[in-house]
Amino acid sequence: MTSRERILTSIGHKQPDYVPLDLGGTPSSGISAIAYNKLKRHLNLTGGHTRIFDVVQQVVQPEENIMDMFGVDVIDIGRAFNEKDSDWYDITLADGSVGQYPKWFHPQKQENGDYLVIDGEGTAIAKMPVGATFFDQTYFPYCEDYPDDYRDLDHQMGKVLWSALVHSPWDHATEPDFYSQLRERTLKMRETTDRALMITCGCNLFEWGTFLRRMDNFLMDTYADPENVEILVGELMERHLATLEKVCESVGDIVDILRFGDDLGMDTGMFMSQEKYQTLFKPHHKKLNEYVHKHSNMKTFLHSCGSIYPIMGDLIDAGYDVINPVQTTAYQMDPQVLKREFGRDITFWGGGCNTRFVLNRSTPEEVYDYTRRMIDIFYQDGGFVFNQEHNIVPDVPPENLLAMYRAVADAR
Repeated sequence: MTSRERILTSIGHKQPDYVPLDLGGTPSSGISAIAYNKLKRHLNLTGGHTRIFDVVQQVVQPEENIMDMFGVDVIDIGRAFNEKDSDWYDITLADGSVGQYPKWFHPQKQENGDYLVIDGEGTAIAKMPVGATFFDQTYFPYCEDYPDDYRDLDHQMGKVLWSALVHSPWDHATEPDFYSQLRERTLKMRETTDRALMITCGCNLFEWGTFLRRMDNFLMDTYADPENVEILVGELMERHLATLEKVCESVGDIVDILRFGDDLGMDTGMFMSQEKYQTLFKPHHKKLNEYVHKHSNMKTFLHSCGSIYPIMGDLIDAGYDVINPVQTTAYQMDPQVLKREFGRDITFWGGGCNTRFVLNRSTPEEVYDYTRRMIDIFYQDGGFVFNQEHNIVPDVPPENLLAMYRAVADAR
């Protein structure tokens, strides 16, 4: 099987020739710049570049030699942009190692060592405290209240860090020939790799509410002010469907998977009741999936962290083909239960190794054994793509990373 065939066979709930693997196919399935540099040093790999394509999370594009080494089966089409060395510049990471930012991103270092992002209107929209490895949102456009109308919504969305600091290919979206370039570059990529192709579109609904109103306000709104929540979600849907129309027209026949995002869970439970999800968000999630499935060949992928067991059936009913990151240490997210109850209807893209308690804190032997157990649970009868639970964080020892990938290789 080719990598693309392997991925699509597993999403089709058939057993592929061996375990499919993702590293860096999405902004939530990759590796932080610091962890990446530590891995390269451990492997005595010199040269190349540590290119941070997601500047908010400080996540890198894995290089071809790394992807070949571990047998990665999927690739993000965003790397078809910003291909030239001149598109990047060197920066110093929190651990003193070197990475690269895209040339459009220039955070301002403060006297105390913090980094601020100031937009063109002088608004501080993001902050990375000294020694930190992640930019936090600092500007919430509708924090005080909902607007009287949404004529300014596009402008205000553009001031939120997740939009203002968006990763490729969307950092080129304002260019007049963006969608023709997206198709041309993606076609070239499809001709030169047999890896499955992924595009990240976001189309968040619940999360955009938290980006605009701030988490505490929007959570209260879902109960105390559902009418305004519904109006906002309706406005977001208009914009998301317009984007999906262009994406499906330009690359819907040549990209294999489209990634949505909407974090609906925490470690200890969901952000809302199942009833609230069914009322406020599920009908819209269903429309997004129906549009993609009707107007393209792409499978749909939802990134949703945390404890989401109560709505797994709803997500399947809404039409998602894939769920990620499968946070098995969250409440009610027992891997055996998930596979038994939902494994015939949705693909688990993740759950392969916990990144918060195992991959960064255990011995290599413990990481290997844990990873093999997770593969044994999820891999049977397809419906599984190996990925650690979310991104590989900076404190993960390279020895543990190699133990995790050795477990995958041995399972193959």
